[in-house]
Amino acid sequence: MLSNPFLFALLRFLPARIASWIGGFLSLHVARHKMKLRDARARANLELLRPDLNRATREAMLSRRWQNLGRTMAELANIDRLVSPKHVKVHDEAGYQAVLDMPGPMIFLTTHIGNWDLMAAHLKAATDRPPLGVYDPPAEERVAAQLKRARKSYMGEAITGSGGAARAILRHLAKDRAMLYILVDERREQQVWFPRFGRALPPSGNLDFTLRLARKAGARLTPFYLARTGGPHFDLHWHPPIDPNKVDEGEVMAMLDAYLGQACIDHADDWLALHDMDLRQPGHDVT
Repeated sequence: MLSNPFLFALLRFLPARIASWIGGFLSLHVARHKMKLRDARARANLELLRPDLNRATREAMLSRRWQNLGRTMAELANIDRLVSPKHVKVHDEAGYQAVLDMPGPMIFLTTHIGNWDLMAAHLKAATDRPPLGVYDPPAEERVAAQLKRARKSYMGEAITGSGGAARAILRHLAKDRAMLYILVDERREQQVWFPRFGRALPPSGNLDFTLRLARKAGARLTPFYLARTGGPHFDLHWHPPIDPNKVDEGEVMAMLDAYLGQACIDHADDWLALHDMDLRQPGHDVT
């Protein structure tokens, strides 16, 4: 969808609900059949993460997952229309607003559950904190350019995690009540290094980067995620802020695993990275 400018424009022209449905339909009935290896990875991982479910239930979850991923891609064309209470319900909205109003810098971290671009857009709209997002651009230049154009209107400033990113982010976090938005389940070397799901993995990649930044900038960490409840409708869940300068690294990791890791299990039918790891062989891809 991102590599097809005509389709992207069509999705923008259509009502958000219909565009989301089209994305889900195409993903389930077209993309899934072209991505058999990814489907097999997701199936193997889901069996390990949810052994409590029978095979038929897991297969139904996998089908919903392909629909949800397609919806997420299609919804990129309509993110601005989805930033509203009609589409996003905040759990304990008063408590969430109190967190947004806290003094000092804040790092909001999440995983690829639901619609992570809508998560960023909703966060930006909900607070006057100066925003900055960190992202890894797709390898295909045409897709990366289209994605950048799509995100420009609702994400605010964003930066890739390469080059002098750390210095630029530290300068940003020095601003009054600055915030950073970052996804911590990035895929590297055909593997997902967080959540750990019981694997003996140290903090690495975006998560290690985030912990070091938070300590240097004196920033709190606020884990949160956006879970799809049906069609282009979502629930926003959040965890009370964590101060990594007052809690040791092991405890921080345990808290993040317990919250975001459990969210990835509970919403496996809504989690992008399920097909990017092999839980049977830590550090190795299923291939």
